[in-house]
Amino acid sequence: MPQLGESVTEGTIGRWLKQVGDQVEKYEPIVEVATDKVNAEVPSPFSGVLTEIIAAEGETLSVGQPICEIAEQGGDSAEAPAAAKVPDAPTPKAPAAGAMDTADAPQPVPAAYEPLGAAQNAGRVRTSPYVRRLANDAGIDLQLVPASGAEGRVTREDLARFQQQAPASAAAAAPAQPAAAAPQIPQPAPPVQPPAMAGDRFMDLTPMRRTIAEHMVRSKREAPHATAWFEVDMSSVVALRKRIRAEFEEREGVPLTYLPFVTKAAVEALREFPQINASWGGDKIIVHGPVHVGLAVAIPDGLIVPILRNADGLSIAGIARGANDLITRARAGRLTLTDIEGGTFTVNNPGSYGSVFSAPVINQPQAAILSMEAIVKRPVVVQGDAIAVRSMMFLSFSFDHRVLDGAMANQYLASVKRRLEAMGPETAVY
Repeated sequence: MPQLGESVTEGTIGRWLKQVGDQVEKYEPIVEVATDKVNAEVPSPFSGVLTEIIAAEGETLSVGQPICEIAEQGGDSAEAPAAAKVPDAPTPKAPAAGAMDTADAPQPVPAAYEPLGAAQNAGRVRTSPYVRRLANDAGIDLQLVPASGAEGRVTREDLARFQQQAPASAAAAAPAQPAAAAPQIPQPAPPVQPPAMAGDRFMDLTPMRRTIAEHMVRSKREAPHATAWFEVDMSSVVALRKRIRAEFEEREGVPLTYLPFVTKAAVEALREFPQINASWGGDKIIVHGPVHVGLAVAIPDGLIVPILRNADGLSIAGIARGANDLITRARAGRLTLTDIEGGTFTVNNPGSYGSVFSAPVINQPQAAILSMEAIVKRPVVVQGDAIAVRSMMFLSFSFDHRVLDGAMANQYLASVKRRLEAMGPETAVY
């Protein structure tokens, strides 16, 4: 399993493009792998014949676990996982593209992960190295585990079910050792199943939907979220956009939305508060030098966050051009891995759908995410206690409380608000 992204630790097999016995050429895509960042076609590292598919479709494996074996032309079946040695490949495309550099290639699973009796069982028990490792750690003979996977494969669920329902059999298959030495396979709590009703239909989880779900759960579990909200008077921005919109769109050929204005204010405020542009590093806080802003984009399969690089050096017009390019390619499925890696801060725009109040989930490992809500006209009290109709918008700001405290979060929001309300007829967009 290759590492398809700097913070990716696992991938899910989406669809095998080649089957056992097929001839494969070097750099030819052999399998689709899905992560929380992108769907990618993994190319073969060399020419040969696919001799075994180790990881079944839908199976999630850690980076470095073998997914298949290929008999290299003029040699025997490869000992190392094919996808774990993928060299540089032609520029990929997303969500169906991907490659990794050999310098970053994980090493094959150590022989210590072979299950008990592996020499005898290797030809008869079909399973993944990850399941073999779990069985070895728990002292379970895989020959005793009923298989439910494709082509008689023993899955992790089979192993967990066997250990839960037949502890006596598992203990009998284990060598004599202290009871405390056999770790238990963690059992996730079963999901609550609502009662079925007439007219219900079931939707299979796509690899992207599954990985997004796992990423969101991990973000909420690991990062203590806190959210702050500020109200911003966007009347001046609305007037500025209205005045220049037609000329800008005719000249640039891209739409002028409110996203570039908010993003410009957000990145300028990051210069003032650089600790916002940070990540949690376990025993340290990593304050990033470059400002690479992720722009959350809804696509049919879910959500993807392409990166607008060095956004703090761009004008409003530059942000508009860059954002339009990323959003267009994201919805057309033409992003590359480079387009989605290395984000340091995220801007979300649920306001384009009419949302007026939200609490976004942090896009880990980043420390914060800013959401711009819908701009709504409503009466407000202005200078001199007069009441006027103004174009108002809420900013929602979720942050990792390990990295930031409420004081800095609110100071940052105040800076974004001040910059937006200061925009006017003379504000330069170039």
